[in-house]
Amino acid sequence: MRFASIVSAAALAAALAPLPATAQQPCTHTVGVVVELTGPAGRFGQAAAKSVELAFKEINEAGGAAGCQLAMDLRDSQSQGSVAVDQARQLVDLKRVPAIIGGIISSVSLPVLTSVTAPAGVVQISPASSSPTLTRIAQEGKSNGIFFRTITSDALQGTAAAKYALDQGLKKIAIIHVNNDFGVNMVAEFKRAYEALGGEITSVTPYNQGQASYAPEVTRALAGDPPALYLVSYPGDGTSIARTWISQGGEPKFLLNDGMNSADFIRDVGPRYLNDAFGTSSGTTTTPSTEHFAKAYPAMSGGFDANAPAADRAYDAAAILGLAVARAGKFEAAAIRDSIRKVTGGEGEVIHAGPDGFKKALQLIKEGKPVRYEGVVGPVSFDQYGDITGPFRLWRIQNGEVTTIGQMGVDEVNAIRNKVPAR
Repeated sequence: MRFASIVSAAALAAALAPLPATAQQPCTHTVGVVVELTGPAGRFGQAAAKSVELAFKEINEAGGAAGCQLAMDLRDSQSQGSVAVDQARQLVDLKRVPAIIGGIISSVSLPVLTSVTAPAGVVQISPASSSPTLTRIAQEGKSNGIFFRTITSDALQGTAAAKYALDQGLKKIAIIHVNNDFGVNMVAEFKRAYEALGGEITSVTPYNQGQASYAPEVTRALAGDPPALYLVSYPGDGTSIARTWISQGGEPKFLLNDGMNSADFIRDVGPRYLNDAFGTSSGTTTTPSTEHFAKAYPAMSGGFDANAPAADRAYDAAAILGLAVARAGKFEAAAIRDSIRKVTGGEGEVIHAGPDGFKKALQLIKEGKPVRYEGVVGPVSFDQYGDITGPFRLWRIQNGEVTTIGQMGVDEVNAIRNKVPAR
């Protein structure tokens, strides 16, 4: 699977095709994409990159945005914040991109936002960074209003996970979590709700990514013989931790975060050990966009299915950005920032994903009429901090397959949060 191409195949073919002497060279609007193609979150970034490619391809087929074709300059953060900052700086300082999609994990998105995009006033849309710190940065006025994300905050997901764990009979649990902003915040929100609802946490053990062994962390977490493990991780590290937990005699009963909904994780740990594994993810409200993506994405993704973590939300991030460029009428950061809410909120005519939906949207925009994109994950509406709200998917693993067993609405989550003592 190749991700190094800066322009789409369609745009490249058009650029190389012979032109009549009177024809003008087609123009291209290039968006920066900084995602995790390698490292612990590599599979998420790979899936997301294919989603961006699909959304841009479909908008281009519908006529392009602001008179030009959309393309991406794809960069690998290697799942490291410092690498991501270097790549984002190149895109902003040298390539002069007015918008960046990425990163996937919060520990990548945060330094890109604070060190590059916010100071430069460049729009940033993350498909999967869920840390509450991103909200706090916006509340403090440090994001310059340029950050958006198409995933719900962990401030809500941690609460949903706590309720779901207790509903599944996980009344006592040990926690092992990745020691970064995402892991720390997810566990803090979970712990607050879980204990308030009557759950008992036997231990909380952080770990650093990329360790040769996680045996010391697992040994500490196993103290007191906990009947279950809440593993907040990524598939690479998480696989090693889960296997070590099982080999050291830990009960094969797991609560997992959204990123652990991974075929690689299930295969490498072994399906027979995961029949009592439960998890939460940001959910979806089914729309015609959801149905379109379920058909179109697997056919071009190179092996990812439509449920791959970050895939659906990356498509929406790219579609919203493309429609915002069209609505802005120019490829400039401030105009794009202001247009993002104009194509997702309000009372405009509802638009769905796919070439036909985008063609309709572009025509309405050309006529000066408002549009409202309803995405693959459902209606998307950003609040003043660039956040969205939405339901949470409740799933479990059985016989090697991830099965959705329910959904928890944001109203139910908020009702629980309102009962939990303030920190």
